Amino acid sequence: MKILILAPICAALMSPAAAFADDAKTIAETAHHAYVTAINSNDTDTLMAAMTSDIVYQSPGEPELVGQAAVRKWVANYFAAVKSVWDKQTLSFTVSGDWAVERYSWKVTETDRKTGVTTHTTGKGINIYHHDTDGHWRVAIDGWSGDAAQ
Repeated sequence: MKILILAPICAALMSPAAAFADDAKTIAETAHHAYVTAINSNDTDTLMAAMTSDIVYQSPGEPELVGQAAVRKWVANYFAAVKSVWDKQTLSFTVSGDWAVERYSWKVTETDRKTGVTTHTTGKGINIYHHDTDGHWRVAIDGWSGDAAQ
């Protein structure tokens, strides 16, 4: 009889952990999908809306860019130069309050808008997301590097 009484109590105590795991999975899927969709829009305004106002970009072989103005310029130049399709795969995703850290691998196909030449590149990166007051998870830091030597 004691086992039957304790079973609902144990289930109730375990539910918050299960709920948190489900929430973390949903956050991971939502945040990741929103960012990749924004990147693949090849539209500067759409991508900028997926970033915090103090966004930090750490792209390979370039100085760190901080803030929407600096990143907007980089993004606009990138989209003007190439049409890109990014495939980012989440390797790990950790949520802690209003912050989340994603480790990912990526493949990108870029087509030069002037020449039509297409290149394929692979790499890895880390995103740090922030849960903003409007309820959206936005990228606060995106740092990535390619697998090939620079």
